[in-house]
Amino acid sequence: MTGLDARRQRLLSAMGLTPWVEQGAPVAAREPGWAELESGVAACTRCPLHQTRQHGVPGVGDRHAQLLVVGEAPGAEEDRRGEPFVGRAGQLLDAMLAAIGLDRHTGVYITNVIKSRPPDNRDPRTEEITACRGWLDQQIALIEPAVILAVGRVSAQALTGTTQKMGELRGHWHAYGPAGIPLLATYHPAYLLRMPRAKALVWEDLRRLRRHLREGST
Repeated sequence: MTGLDARRQRLLSAMGLTPWVEQGAPVAAREPGWAELESGVAACTRCPLHQTRQHGVPGVGDRHAQLLVVGEAPGAEEDRRGEPFVGRAGQLLDAMLAAIGLDRHTGVYITNVIKSRPPDNRDPRTEEITACRGWLDQQIALIEPAVILAVGRVSAQALTGTTQKMGELRGHWHAYGPAGIPLLATYHPAYLLRMPRAKALVWEDLRRLRRHLREGST
């Protein structure tokens, strides 16, 4: 309400009159922002994982990022610190981003499909991914990324809505959501720590990603 509207309403109320309001389309509810999202994740009880976690882990990075990196779930160190990708896999992810001229704080936002650590670092269950999906959808709406990089099978399957194997999902572009955001899938850094020979495939994916980002910025 403008200052003039406020004064008019006070004058009419003092006169015992009800201010007239033009009827039209209902005003849309205000979209929740980052503060609401982060406090919501911290207090979330949408799935049983809140009973065993230390922290909800919303994400980290540039809130106006071109690139959104979506992993699978927090691990033990991420759960302890409340930040995604901070263990050995996180160090490798940082090296992967640096190889194409990016870092986790500039032009990149990093999050996971689910925000609470599953016990013993098991894969997230379908019902946990479904329960947590609203948080990820809200992050995508707030960031409006130019590109999404899904790292790991769980993330790639959740975001593409398929049950295809990682080898079938990587190597080409997908479109995410109604806006058709370009999405690329690649292997999770934790997988690369176990299977170093897959690094050559990931490098192919990263070069494809770099080309797309450069073309989009010209």
